[in-house]
Amino acid sequence: MLNSKQILVIVLILALMGVLLARPISGLVSEDKGANSSSSVENASIYNLENVSDIAKQGLNSTISSEIAALENKIASAEGDEKVELLQQLANKWDDVAKYAPQGFIYQEMATINPKFDYWLKSGNAYRSAYANLQDTVMVRELTQFAINSYEKAIALDENNLDAKMGLGAAMVTGTNNPMAGIALLREVVAAEPKNVEANKTLGLFSLQSKQFDKAIERFQTVIEVKPDAEAYFYLATAYQNIGLKSEAIASFQQSKALAADPTLSQYIDSQIKELSK
Repeated sequence: MLNSKQILVIVLILALMGVLLARPISGLVSEDKGANSSSSVENASIYNLENVSDIAKQGLNSTISSEIAALENKIASAEGDEKVELLQQLANKWDDVAKYAPQGFIYQEMATINPKFDYWLKSGNAYRSAYANLQDTVMVRELTQFAINSYEKAIALDENNLDAKMGLGAAMVTGTNNPMAGIALLREVVAAEPKNVEANKTLGLFSLQSKQFDKAIERFQTVIEVKPDAEAYFYLATAYQNIGLKSEAIASFQQSKALAADPTLSQYIDSQIKELSK
């Protein structure tokens, strides 16, 4: 079943694939670590909970916006456990409207007050969900660094947690000049949990980007075994297409079209199938 977030992802696939396959892998694999330190991220960023909240409120229902503002006013004068409880209520409000950037800052503040693993992990996950659906490259870059910071702090509290490793690996692959360090983390996750959907999906995307299409096929086949969605079938079809397996590409494109039920994607897929059928 397709929700609004999934539709947005699918609509953005076309643009993503152009960037994904055109970007040279040699430019990604650099000796420069690329990731900022935790302190420099927090001190240098132009983004914080207040201005990200203002951005996220744009277009919201006035009632919901007022409820969020009322909670923010209460939080401003609260302390300790009371503040943490109010921050959780605020995070839930943002979750109800699928706005993830404010949640990242909220869980980060909760973790600063009460440094629990769960808060740092939720912060990283929220930041990662936020930047995945953004086109503002400056904001994407900074939220990625915030995600890395949160995941690193989560791992410092539980060094064997696969969810935190997966999140950190994915953020490093997409948001730093040292993706191979992220790839190493993702491979650790897959070694421990071979059918981890997010780790396999990120490794599959990296394989597409580096034109290792056979490896990409293996990764997306694994994803589809566990979670067959339009996005995974689209990427699988693209990998097949690039190595000349036309019938397999057509079948996967058709599956993507059926699951997405999105006119923009369907039109593009029809054009690809037409070319592959010649």
